[in-house]
Amino acid sequence: MDIRTTSDQDHDVFVDTLHAAFGRFPETPAEDGGGVWWAALEMDRCLLAVTPDGRPVGTAGAYSFELTLPGEVLAPAAGVTAVGVLPSHRRRGVLSAMMRHQLSELRARGEFLSVLLASEAPIYGRFGYGPATYTQRLTVSRHQAGLTEPRANGPAGGPVPGQDTGSVELLRRAECGGILEEVYDHYRRAQPGALSRPPRWWARGAGQPPVAPAARYVAVHRDADGVPDGYASYSVGEPDTLTVDETVAADDAVFTALARFVLGHDLVGRVVFRHFPPEHPLRWQFADFRAGEVGNHTDWLWVRILDVPRALTTRGWSGDGELVLDVHDPFLGEHGRHLLTVRDGKAACVPTDREPDLSLDVRDLGSVYLGGTAPSTLVRAGHVRAHRPGAAALADALFGAGRPPHCLHWF
Repeated sequence: MDIRTTSDQDHDVFVDTLHAAFGRFPETPAEDGGGVWWAALEMDRCLLAVTPDGRPVGTAGAYSFELTLPGEVLAPAAGVTAVGVLPSHRRRGVLSAMMRHQLSELRARGEFLSVLLASEAPIYGRFGYGPATYTQRLTVSRHQAGLTEPRANGPAGGPVPGQDTGSVELLRRAECGGILEEVYDHYRRAQPGALSRPPRWWARGAGQPPVAPAARYVAVHRDADGVPDGYASYSVGEPDTLTVDETVAADDAVFTALARFVLGHDLVGRVVFRHFPPEHPLRWQFADFRAGEVGNHTDWLWVRILDVPRALTTRGWSGDGELVLDVHDPFLGEHGRHLLTVRDGKAACVPTDREPDLSLDVRDLGSVYLGGTAPSTLVRAGHVRAHRPGAAALADALFGAGRPPHCLHWF
């Protein structure tokens, strides 16, 4: 079996092979070639596994993204996608060979982070990926969805800081032009765990709504100066349900204003927020705390670290302290012990012979990297070993992010 990088001439073969791996057929693209999820594939970053007689049996691809790290640091990240093996060639090592080949290529490009959305949770841990951001669905009965006024008082009894002073207007998806792209880009730069949406995604309508040009209504929030700073993309369907694809907001006040708008829609019985950030304060704003039902809490973005020192010194940090991390990478057959020193939000990371504070698999380092999974949770789960009292608590304090990571982008 041979694994090779594809070119533009391989596009149709790649797409057909991938769909065959999942037992599906490609949908018909729009006349301009856009409007399908694979319209933004980067063929120079895709791989085909081919048998000796030239038959394609496996695919793997990658997108060029920026990932927002704690500290509002933007880092390049490879977004692994389109991974599949034909049913006739599964359990023959094809997937492992493609993953190993891909990781080697990513390193050759100088990349130190790889991310993906896992179709099945058990698959990618063995390749060094760990779940790092989470999302959930919030279903709200519209007739119970009254929002309370903030109880906190502002200075001298005045307005509460951060209270909304903007407005919301309703547009159709086709009328939004560059508003969605601009608002999303501003949001993702400040949100840990968020991925960029390169212009080609918007131009080609790749992905899911509202990137895809499917018919949607969009509630656009504008600040006091009329500048767009948030949106909620939604549709109304049966049975009497308004479904919000995603809510993008500059701050909590803008999110609340958009939520108030969709929750006030007539002739629907419930509102469903498909990607509701864990730990978001909206539920606390309902007059009836039980008005919102949380469900489908699941992993979203998985992170794979390819260069431990570079990854640890790139992100921002909380507090000060030192940790010796003993990191094992079984898939690539690598092992390293690193002294992590954090001062004033910056980190240094150097090799060391000191006794470790924590021993962990590279997949567990990926899980804690964005601050969405506490190291102590993985200690309690039996995956990370703490070698001294207080090591897990210190790791929690250092790895924690001021803002919980969340990723909306589908790829």
